[in-house]
Amino acid sequence: MKNITIADVAEALGVSKTTVSRAISGKGRIGAETREKVLAYIEEHNYTPNVIAKSLAQSKTYNIGVMIPSEYDIIDLPFFQSCLFGIQEIAATMDYDILLTISKPEDTSQLERIVTNRKVDGVILMRTFVDDKQAKMLAKRGIPFATVGGTNVKEAIQVDQDHQSACKELTSILLMKKMKRIALVGGDEKHVVTQKRLQGYLDAFKEAHIPVTEDLIYLGMNNPVLLDQKIEEILKKGADCIISMDDALCGSVLKKLRAEHVKVPQDIKVASFYNSSVLENNVPSITSLSFDEKELGMVACRELMNAIEEKEINRATTLGYQVILRESTLQA
Repeated sequence: MKNITIADVAEALGVSKTTVSRAISGKGRIGAETREKVLAYIEEHNYTPNVIAKSLAQSKTYNIGVMIPSEYDIIDLPFFQSCLFGIQEIAATMDYDILLTISKPEDTSQLERIVTNRKVDGVILMRTFVDDKQAKMLAKRGIPFATVGGTNVKEAIQVDQDHQSACKELTSILLMKKMKRIALVGGDEKHVVTQKRLQGYLDAFKEAHIPVTEDLIYLGMNNPVLLDQKIEEILKKGADCIISMDDALCGSVLKKLRAEHVKVPQDIKVASFYNSSVLENNVPSITSLSFDEKELGMVACRELMNAIEEKEINRATTLGYQVILRESTLQA
Protein backbone atom coordinates (compact mmCIF):
# COMPACT_ATOMS: atom_id res chain seq x y z
CA MET A 1 0.00 0.00 0.00
CA LYS A 2 1.39 3.41 -0.99
CA ASN A 3 2.30 5.76 1.85
CA ILE A 4 0.22 8.90 1.56
CA THR A 5 1.81 12.33 1.69
CA ILE A 6 0.74 15.80 2.77
CA ALA A 7 -0.06 16.48 -0.92
CA ASP A 8 -2.33 13.40 -1.03
CA VAL A 9 -4.21 14.53 2.07
CA ALA A 10 -4.60 18.05 0.65
CA GLU A 11 -5.89 16.77 -2.70
CA ALA A 12 -8.36 14.35 -1.10
CA LEU A 13 -9.86 17.04 1.12
CA GLY A 14 -9.70 19.89 -1.37
CA VAL A 15 -7.46 22.05 0.83
CA SER A 16 -3.94 23.44 0.49
CA LYS A 17 -0.80 21.63 1.68
CA THR A 18 -0.23 24.59 4.03
CA THR A 19 -3.61 23.91 5.67
CA VAL A 20 -2.67 20.25 6.18
CA SER A 21 0.72 21.26 7.65
CA ARG A 22 -0.97 23.66 10.05
CA ALA A 23 -3.42 20.99 11.13
CA ILE A 24 -0.55 18.56 11.81
CA SER A 25 1.63 21.08 13.67
CA GLY A 26 -1.22 22.69 15.59
CA LYS A 27 0.21 26.09 14.69
CA GLY A 28 -1.00 28.82 12.40
CA ARG A 29 -4.49 30.12 11.61
CA ILE A 30 -6.91 27.36 10.66
CA GLY A 31 -10.54 26.74 11.54
CA ALA A 32 -11.40 24.11 14.14
CA GLU A 33 -13.71 22.28 11.71
CA THR A 34 -11.01 22.09 9.03
CA ARG A 35 -8.40 20.89 11.53
CA GLU A 36 -10.72 18.15 12.77
CA LYS A 37 -11.47 17.08 9.17
CA VAL A 38 -7.73 16.82 8.36
CA LEU A 39 -6.88 14.94 11.55
CA ALA A 40 -9.80 12.55 11.05
CA TYR A 41 -8.65 11.76 7.50
CA ILE A 42 -5.08 11.23 8.73
CA GLU A 43 -6.22 8.82 11.44
CA GLU A 44 -8.49 6.92 9.04
CA HIS A 45 -5.68 6.40 6.53
CA ASN A 46 -2.90 5.72 9.09
CA TYR A 47 -0.87 8.66 7.88
CA THR A 48 2.27 9.36 9.89
CA PRO A 49 4.18 12.49 8.85
CA ASN A 50 7.86 11.75 8.36
CA VAL A 51 10.50 13.81 10.09
CA ILE A 52 11.28 15.89 7.00
CA ALA A 53 7.62 16.77 6.51
CA LYS A 54 7.24 17.59 10.19
CA SER A 55 10.35 19.74 10.14
CA LEU A 56 9.05 21.71 7.15
CA ALA A 57 5.64 22.10 8.74
CA GLN A 58 7.01 23.21 12.10
CA SER A 59 10.26 24.94 11.06
CA LYS A 60 12.28 22.45 13.09
CA THR A 61 15.28 20.26 12.35
CA TYR A 62 14.39 17.50 14.81
CA ASN A 63 18.05 17.38 15.81
CA ILE A 64 19.72 18.36 19.06
CA GLY A 65 23.43 19.08 19.29
CA VAL A 66 25.52 17.41 21.99
CA MET A 67 28.91 19.03 22.59
CA ILE A 68 31.73 17.03 24.18
CA PRO A 69 35.02 18.80 25.02
CA SER A 70 38.01 17.56 23.02
CA GLU A 71 40.23 17.65 26.10
CA TYR A 72 38.50 14.70 27.76
CA ASP A 73 40.56 11.71 28.89
CA ILE A 74 39.81 8.16 27.79
CA ILE A 75 38.76 7.48 31.37
CA ASP A 76 35.95 10.07 31.00
CA LEU A 77 34.27 7.98 28.30
CA PRO A 78 32.06 5.90 30.66
CA PHE A 79 30.60 9.14 32.07
CA PHE A 80 29.88 10.63 28.65
CA GLN A 81 28.56 7.30 27.37
CA SER A 82 26.06 6.94 30.24
CA CYS A 83 24.91 10.54 29.80
CA LEU A 84 24.46 9.99 26.06
CA PHE A 85 22.37 6.87 26.69
CA GLY A 86 20.07 9.02 28.82
CA ILE A 87 19.91 11.80 26.22
CA GLN A 88 19.20 9.33 23.40
CA GLU A 89 16.44 7.60 25.37
CA ILE A 90 14.50 10.85 25.79
CA ALA A 91 15.31 12.25 22.33
CA ALA A 92 14.03 9.09 20.64
CA THR A 93 10.62 9.42 22.28
CA MET A 94 10.31 12.88 20.70
CA ASP A 95 11.47 11.74 17.22
CA TYR A 96 14.72 13.66 17.67
CA ASP A 97 18.21 12.63 16.54
CA ILE A 98 21.53 13.59 18.11
CA LEU A 99 24.25 15.54 16.33
CA LEU A 100 27.40 14.75 18.34
CA THR A 101 30.25 17.27 18.14
CA ILE A 102 33.67 17.41 19.78
CA SER A 103 35.59 20.67 20.07
CA LYS A 104 37.90 22.66 22.30
CA PRO A 105 36.02 24.55 25.04
CA GLU A 106 37.50 27.90 24.04
CA ASP A 107 36.65 27.37 20.35
CA THR A 108 33.08 28.32 19.42
CA SER A 109 33.51 28.23 15.63
CA GLN A 110 32.16 24.71 15.10
CA LEU A 111 29.17 25.29 17.34
CA GLU A 112 28.49 28.66 15.71
CA ARG A 113 28.50 27.00 12.27
CA ILE A 114 25.98 24.38 13.39
CA VAL A 115 23.71 27.07 14.86
CA THR A 116 24.07 29.45 11.89
CA ASN A 117 23.21 26.66 9.43
CA ARG A 118 20.17 25.76 11.57
CA LYS A 119 21.22 22.13 11.93
CA VAL A 120 19.85 21.80 15.49
CA ASP A 121 16.89 23.05 17.54
CA GLY A 122 18.85 23.08 20.79
CA VAL A 123 22.19 22.10 22.32
CA ILE A 124 23.42 20.16 25.36
CA LEU A 125 26.90 21.07 26.65
CA MET A 126 28.38 18.03 28.38
CA ARG A 127 30.92 19.91 30.51
CA THR A 128 30.89 23.42 31.97
CA PHE A 129 33.74 25.84 32.55
CA VAL A 130 34.33 28.82 34.81
CA ASP A 131 34.67 31.00 31.69
CA ASP A 132 32.28 29.18 29.37
CA LYS A 133 32.60 30.69 25.90
CA GLN A 134 30.27 28.17 24.26
CA ALA A 135 27.48 28.78 26.78
CA LYS A 136 27.87 32.54 26.39
CA MET A 137 27.68 32.26 22.60
CA LEU A 138 24.51 30.14 22.72
CA ALA A 139 22.92 32.60 25.15
CA LYS A 140 23.78 35.51 22.87
CA ARG A 141 22.29 33.71 19.86
CA GLY A 142 19.11 32.88 21.77
CA ILE A 143 19.41 29.12 21.16
CA PRO A 144 17.75 26.83 23.75
CA PHE A 145 20.53 24.96 25.53
CA ALA A 146 21.12 22.82 28.59
CA THR A 147 24.33 22.18 30.51
CA VAL A 148 25.42 18.98 32.20
CA GLY A 149 26.93 20.80 35.17
CA GLY A 150 26.57 24.20 36.77
CA THR A 151 27.24 27.48 34.99
CA ASN A 152 26.99 31.20 35.75
CA VAL A 153 25.35 31.80 32.34
CA LYS A 154 21.79 32.52 33.49
CA GLU A 155 20.15 31.65 30.15
CA ALA A 156 21.25 28.02 30.48
CA ILE A 157 19.04 25.17 31.63
CA GLN A 158 21.32 23.67 34.26
CA VAL A 159 21.19 20.02 35.28
CA ASP A 160 23.83 19.03 37.78
CA GLN A 161 24.66 16.54 40.49
CA ASP A 162 24.99 17.92 44.00
CA HIS A 163 28.78 17.76 44.02
CA GLN A 164 29.27 20.36 46.74
CA SER A 165 26.96 18.69 49.27
CA ALA A 166 28.23 15.21 48.36
CA CYS A 167 31.89 16.16 48.80
CA LYS A 168 31.11 17.96 52.03
CA GLU A 169 29.31 14.90 53.42
CA LEU A 170 32.06 12.44 52.53
CA THR A 171 34.78 14.74 53.90
CA SER A 172 32.75 15.26 57.09
CA ILE A 173 32.49 11.50 57.61
CA LEU A 174 36.27 11.14 57.28
CA LEU A 175 36.80 13.99 59.74
CA MET A 176 34.47 12.26 62.20
CA LYS A 177 36.63 9.15 61.80
CA LYS A 178 39.46 11.21 63.35
CA MET A 179 41.27 11.87 60.08
CA LYS A 180 42.50 15.46 60.30
CA ARG A 181 45.30 15.69 57.74
CA ILE A 182 43.25 14.94 54.64
CA ALA A 183 45.02 15.66 51.37
CA LEU A 184 42.93 16.63 48.33
CA VAL A 185 44.06 15.85 44.78
CA GLY A 186 42.09 17.53 41.97
CA GLY A 187 42.08 18.20 38.26
CA ASP A 188 41.62 21.22 36.01
CA GLU A 189 40.65 24.36 37.92
CA LYS A 190 38.82 25.71 34.85
CA HIS A 191 36.12 23.07 35.31
CA VAL A 192 33.13 24.18 37.37
CA VAL A 193 32.90 20.71 38.92
CA THR A 194 36.46 21.05 40.28
CA GLN A 195 35.49 24.27 42.06
CA LYS A 196 32.33 22.70 43.51
CA ARG A 197 34.17 19.66 44.82
CA LEU A 198 36.82 21.89 46.37
CA GLN A 199 34.15 24.00 48.06
CA GLY A 200 32.48 20.90 49.51
CA TYR A 201 35.80 19.78 50.99
CA LEU A 202 36.38 23.23 52.52
CA ASP A 203 32.81 23.42 53.86
CA ALA A 204 33.30 20.18 55.80
CA PHE A 205 36.37 21.54 57.62
CA LYS A 206 34.60 24.81 58.36
CA GLU A 207 31.55 23.06 59.80
CA ALA A 208 33.76 20.82 61.95
CA HIS A 209 35.77 23.88 63.17
CA ILE A 210 38.99 22.23 62.00
CA PRO A 211 41.62 24.36 60.23
CA VAL A 212 42.32 23.41 56.63
CA THR A 213 45.92 22.49 55.87
CA GLU A 214 46.31 24.49 52.66
CA ASP A 215 49.53 22.77 51.59
CA LEU A 216 47.65 19.46 51.38
CA ILE A 217 45.43 20.75 48.55
CA TYR A 218 46.78 19.91 45.09
CA LEU A 219 44.83 21.01 41.99
CA GLY A 220 45.75 20.80 38.32
CA MET A 221 47.11 17.29 38.75
CA ASN A 222 46.53 16.18 35.16
CA ASN A 223 50.19 15.34 34.53
CA PRO A 224 51.02 11.80 35.82
CA VAL A 225 54.67 12.67 36.55
CA LEU A 226 53.66 15.76 38.55
CA LEU A 227 51.01 13.75 40.41
CA ASP A 228 53.55 11.11 41.41
CA GLN A 229 55.82 13.84 42.81
CA LYS A 230 52.97 15.38 44.80
CA ILE A 231 51.93 12.02 46.27
CA GLU A 232 55.50 11.62 47.54
CA GLU A 233 55.13 15.07 49.14
CA ILE A 234 51.80 14.09 50.70
CA LEU A 235 53.34 10.99 52.24
CA LYS A 236 56.29 12.99 53.63
CA LYS A 237 53.87 15.51 55.16
CA GLY A 238 52.20 12.74 57.15
CA ALA A 239 48.72 12.86 55.65
CA ASP A 240 46.37 10.25 57.06
CA CYS A 241 44.05 10.23 54.04
CA ILE A 242 44.10 11.15 50.34
CA ILE A 243 40.85 12.17 48.63
CA SER A 244 40.91 12.25 44.84
CA MET A 245 38.38 14.42 43.02
CA ASP A 246 37.66 11.70 40.46
CA ASP A 247 38.19 8.02 39.73
CA ALA A 248 41.02 8.59 37.23
CA LEU A 249 43.10 10.49 39.77
CA CYS A 250 42.26 7.92 42.42
CA GLY A 251 43.48 5.13 40.16
CA SER A 252 46.79 6.98 39.70
CA VAL A 253 47.09 7.56 43.46
CA LEU A 254 46.56 3.86 44.18
CA LYS A 255 49.14 2.87 41.54
CA LYS A 256 51.75 5.17 43.10
CA LEU A 257 51.00 3.94 46.62
CA ARG A 258 51.48 0.34 45.48
CA ALA A 259 54.79 1.28 43.85
CA GLU A 260 55.91 2.86 47.14
CA HIS A 261 54.70 -0.20 49.11
CA VAL A 262 52.27 1.94 51.07
CA LYS A 263 49.35 -0.14 52.30
CA VAL A 264 45.71 1.02 52.13
CA PRO A 265 44.06 1.45 54.63
CA GLN A 266 46.77 0.41 57.13
CA ASP A 267 49.31 3.12 56.26
CA ILE A 268 47.01 5.70 54.67
CA LYS A 269 43.29 5.97 53.89
CA VAL A 270 42.02 6.65 50.35
CA ALA A 271 38.68 7.96 49.04
CA SER A 272 37.29 9.30 45.77
CA PHE A 273 34.73 12.03 45.06
CA TYR A 274 33.60 10.02 42.04
CA ASN A 275 32.94 6.31 41.58
CA SER A 276 33.00 4.30 38.35
CA SER A 277 33.94 0.91 36.93
CA VAL A 278 37.59 2.06 37.07
CA LEU A 279 37.56 1.52 40.85
CA GLU A 280 35.09 -1.36 40.87
CA ASN A 281 37.52 -4.25 41.27
CA ASN A 282 40.19 -2.55 43.34
CA VAL A 283 41.44 -4.34 46.43
CA PRO A 284 40.77 -2.92 48.94
CA SER A 285 37.42 -1.49 47.77
CA ILE A 286 37.38 2.33 47.61
CA THR A 287 35.15 4.68 49.61
CA SER A 288 33.52 6.98 47.08
CA LEU A 289 30.54 9.01 45.89
CA SER A 290 28.07 7.47 43.47
CA PHE A 291 26.02 9.47 40.94
CA ASP A 292 23.53 8.43 38.24
CA GLU A 293 24.99 9.69 34.95
CA LYS A 294 22.20 8.30 32.78
CA GLU A 295 19.61 10.21 34.80
CA LEU A 296 21.71 13.33 34.31
CA GLY A 297 21.46 12.95 30.53
CA MET A 298 17.75 12.12 30.63
CA VAL A 299 16.82 15.16 32.71
CA ALA A 300 19.00 17.49 30.62
CA CYS A 301 17.38 16.27 27.40
CA ARG A 302 13.84 16.37 28.83
CA GLU A 303 14.23 19.97 30.00
CA LEU A 304 15.77 20.98 26.67
CA MET A 305 12.83 19.40 24.84
CA ASN A 306 10.46 21.41 27.03
CA ALA A 307 12.32 24.60 26.12
CA ILE A 308 12.19 23.77 22.41
CA GLU A 309 8.47 23.07 22.66
CA GLU A 310 8.04 26.32 24.62
CA LYS A 311 6.71 24.45 27.63
CA GLU A 312 7.40 25.20 31.29
CA ILE A 313 10.98 24.37 32.28
CA ASN A 314 13.01 23.94 35.43
CA ARG A 315 15.84 26.40 34.99
CA ALA A 316 18.08 24.52 37.47
CA THR A 317 17.83 20.88 38.56
CA THR A 318 20.10 19.25 41.14
CA LEU A 319 20.25 15.46 41.33
CA GLY A 320 21.14 13.33 44.34
CA TYR A 321 24.04 11.08 45.26
CA GLN A 322 25.12 8.22 47.49
CA VAL A 323 28.06 8.01 49.88
CA ILE A 324 29.54 4.52 49.70
CA LEU A 325 31.84 3.64 52.60
CA ARG A 326 34.24 0.81 51.80
CA GLU A 327 37.42 -0.84 53.02
CA SER A 328 39.84 1.93 51.96
CA THR A 329 38.83 4.16 54.89
CA LEU A 330 38.39 1.50 57.57
CA GLN A 331 40.19 2.17 60.81
CA ALA A 332 43.25 -0.06 61.27
